[in-house]
Amino acid sequence: MENQRKRGERRNLIALTGATALLAVAANLAINALKTHFKNRNRKVVPGSNVQTNISASEILRLADSIVAKYKEIYDAVASVPLDKVTYANTILPLAELEAQQFPLIQSCAFPKLVSSSEDIRKASIEAERRIDAHISICSMREDVYRVIKAFTARGDSMSSEVKRYAQYLVKDFERNGLNLTSTKREELQRLRAQIDELSMRYIRNLNDDSTVLLFNDMELAGLPPEFLKGLDIAESGKFKVLLRSHHVSPILELCKVGSTRKSVAESYGRRCEVNLSILEKLVQLRHKLARLLGYLNYAEYAVDRRMASSSAKVFEFLEKISGSLTESASKELSVLKELKRNEEGEIAFGIEDLPYYVKKIKEEQCDLDFGVVKQYFPVSLVISGIFKICQDLFGLRFEEVIDAEVWHPDVQLFSVFDLSSGELMGYFYLDLYAREAKYGLTCVVALQNGSLTNNTRQIPVALLISQMPKEVDGQPGLLRFSEVVNLLHEFGHVVHHTCNRATFARFSGLRLDPDFVEIPSLLLENWCYESSCLKLISGFHQDITKPIEDEICKSLKRWRSSFSALKFKQEILYCLFDQIIHSTENVDMNGLLKHLHSKVMVGLPMLEGISPASCFPRTAIGYEATCYSRIWSEVFAADIFATKFHDIMNQSAGIQFRNKVLAPGGAKDPLEILSDFLGREPSIQAFVDSKCYSL
Repeated sequence: MENQRKRGERRNLIALTGATALLAVAANLAINALKTHFKNRNRKVVPGSNVQTNISASEILRLADSIVAKYKEIYDAVASVPLDKVTYANTILPLAELEAQQFPLIQSCAFPKLVSSSEDIRKASIEAERRIDAHISICSMREDVYRVIKAFTARGDSMSSEVKRYAQYLVKDFERNGLNLTSTKREELQRLRAQIDELSMRYIRNLNDDSTVLLFNDMELAGLPPEFLKGLDIAESGKFKVLLRSHHVSPILELCKVGSTRKSVAESYGRRCEVNLSILEKLVQLRHKLARLLGYLNYAEYAVDRRMASSSAKVFEFLEKISGSLTESASKELSVLKELKRNEEGEIAFGIEDLPYYVKKIKEEQCDLDFGVVKQYFPVSLVISGIFKICQDLFGLRFEEVIDAEVWHPDVQLFSVFDLSSGELMGYFYLDLYAREAKYGLTCVVALQNGSLTNNTRQIPVALLISQMPKEVDGQPGLLRFSEVVNLLHEFGHVVHHTCNRATFARFSGLRLDPDFVEIPSLLLENWCYESSCLKLISGFHQDITKPIEDEICKSLKRWRSSFSALKFKQEILYCLFDQIIHSTENVDMNGLLKHLHSKVMVGLPMLEGISPASCFPRTAIGYEATCYSRIWSEVFAADIFATKFHDIMNQSAGIQFRNKVLAPGGAKDPLEILSDFLGREPSIQAFVDSKCYSL
């Protein structure tokens, strides 16, 4: 209605002519200026938040320059401290305060590139982030500052465990950049890093540039839905063009009834960019050199050194133990799948390319689920209100919308987070949920301000949840697929984690944690999506929201989650083992290793002949090198927590204990110590294994 009113005003102005039009325009501009003045004047100040949410392109660049200047000022001040005069107050505290105070300003510059509708603001945000990153990189190589911090840690002064941990992290950051090496070795380290970055990007660029096209007729694509076929380009021959991209390949492997088509697509997908094999081999060699230069046995040890796993040996033990525990269930699954294929396609051997199709087929038969029907029960607004209720009730929190807060788009909402019993303000979170052009396309959480405690003053956390959800159109609510519901609750787990942090140092705040640990709370929260009582809280039939999702659908969703998952999970373990082995061993025959692991891990199911998976495995090329195991690690321990502590899924006592013992410390304590304290024992894999080993 507001847009219609404004369009009407513009039409009225256009209809006027001459002096009358000029007077009308002037009056209208004056009125609008007054409205803007009073509107901005009435915007609520957000107590405790230093995030700047609605600044112009020029303001972003000026803010970036002021951040750079502040970093230089503080680093220069710390560097000037004589080594025999170092104290907590003149070395550690200034750096801790700098990190806490500047982070929300850095994010004020950086997050607009994800959400702004203005191209100028997005460009300014990218440039500001580049300037800030470049200077912080320079700061991370300041040998004078490193010497001062090193001198402080060497004094042996009495200090709290958290201060000691923070100081050790600062030292380790500098040393991982080579500040404890000779200048010659430091230069070599920088050359290695530059080469690694270049090769990693070349590997990814080769995958992105691959333009291979496969041609199939409609009979060869039997089983694919009409809407999928409509989205394919047509060749001059009249055949459909299939690209070797996941949005084409995945539906074909899951839905195509023609085995020869599935095999052809899987083989071609596995042979992409064979030149990447030599790139990955070179990459791994360079990574090993870098690790040895920094004093590590191999790159895997370097990669896991500051993680919960702590050593490559523990990662191997973890993966192999889970794989072995799933072997019996995986073998049973494979027998059932082979029989299913025999009944449908005759005496054609079951191959790895058949796994997605027949797993999906048997899950549909066993669970009797129509996800199109399921979607009708998840209007966006109802899902959000249900997630709010679950998190408030479970963790003893209260969410309250901040009306008239300064935001960057009318769709954005700001919420305060209070402790339910004390009424203490714990933090804030912004919701920017609905789809619009030029906005970041995935659902994610961005930390805008980290929690901290300096000079007895607590800085509260601020988070932003971004998504691209459908808005209501012509009275019809936007609906979410069930997978989107699970993902939304997962991401909201990060919001809760961030806002419940009580660490002293911003470095240890909610989302700046050990990657092996940071996903555990969110993966834990996903379990609530499969419990009937919680599903009823977040659902309602879109034409009558008083009708929650049916009990049988709830049961089917829970069965869907666990059924026929052992074999596919072992396939994931296979690639994690591959990633760990190549980064802990020299001169590995990569494709030979994959063949060996296939026969060992996949209960005798062989790898497709002629493919080169190492050439098209981007996770080990960039971003997850030697750490592909991390998602499984988090999932396993989340399952242990859920099975042990949440028999009663809405047990607020357990939820508040989880909040205080697991979420509050952040990175201030060792993650294994945190989980062991909460569980009353060391974490176990058994609950996870049990969830995968069901009766067929």
